[in-house]
Amino acid sequence: MFTNLLRTGRRRALTVSAAVLAALGLMLWWLLPLGEPGPRGTVTFSTGVQSGVYQRYGALLQVALAKDLPEVDIALRTSEGSQENLARVASGEADFTIATADAVAKYQQDGKPGADRLRGCARLYDDYVQLVVPAGSGVRKVADLRGLKVGVGQPGSGVRLIAERLLAAAGLDPVKDVTAAPNGIDTVPQLLANGTIDAFFWSGGLPTTAVESLSERFRIRLVPLGRDLISKVHSTGNPTTYYRFAVMPPDLYPLTQSGLPVDSMAVANLLVTTDRIDPALVEGFTRTVIKSRDRIGNTVHPAQLVDLRTAIYTDPLPLHEGSRRYYRSVKP
Repeated sequence: MFTNLLRTGRRRALTVSAAVLAALGLMLWWLLPLGEPGPRGTVTFSTGVQSGVYQRYGALLQVALAKDLPEVDIALRTSEGSQENLARVASGEADFTIATADAVAKYQQDGKPGADRLRGCARLYDDYVQLVVPAGSGVRKVADLRGLKVGVGQPGSGVRLIAERLLAAAGLDPVKDVTAAPNGIDTVPQLLANGTIDAFFWSGGLPTTAVESLSERFRIRLVPLGRDLISKVHSTGNPTTYYRFAVMPPDLYPLTQSGLPVDSMAVANLLVTTDRIDPALVEGFTRTVIKSRDRIGNTVHPAQLVDLRTAIYTDPLPLHEGSRRYYRSVKP
């Protein structure tokens, strides 16, 4: 009888030990990185001109990504803007970028190389078109730019697309009726202050630091873009359907607007990659973009508008599978 009790006790002890070991194993599975390794390697992020919002946003995102994806090295590369960014990503020269929805649609419409491989990760924030002139200028509408020297953005930029479309909608030939200065936001403010140019177009998040800084040292005025003009832009068809009428708030540039709102045109910015990028990397990248919104937004104010509820709408691009996984994981 004693032997039977001893055997029973041993069996119970073995059963308890097995249960304890199983529980410990489960805890280790949760606590230790025993699964697939996280994303690693070098990733190139094509941004924008040195003092533009794309570049400033990219630099702050780079810091956030270094914490969330420690095995991934993020290399930033400046560019002329949306058009050049898309060409880089589509060709594999860069892995991620930011571009406006209208520039994406044009890239697709033109059948550029790799257009079918482009994928969206997130809708970020809207760019607002700003036509800036000296305060004493006689320019009151886009049509008044006839015969003047106008900053229209660099050839590879999104603002170049917009400037040419607005000029055409106003009845001006972008080549014959204005003298186009192919400069970006890194140089046009000083050119305007020097009198080298008479006006410049810019499309960027609000407020644009370069415009704000210019308004503090040189008296400028924002030329309104009315609904009628934007309707004419829309009448030319896709990809201009991605533009919408918008109003810049009266306190955007306090020294410039005299407390008055300014009619404008807005277009969405998209975080773009391609179908060749690993879904795990894209999922992590997207997570950081959403999670770091407030921290980045303290410095780059447009980033405050990144919204989880609208981020999935990356039209005209299909959503990347990695981003889709992230949005599903946080779905209420």
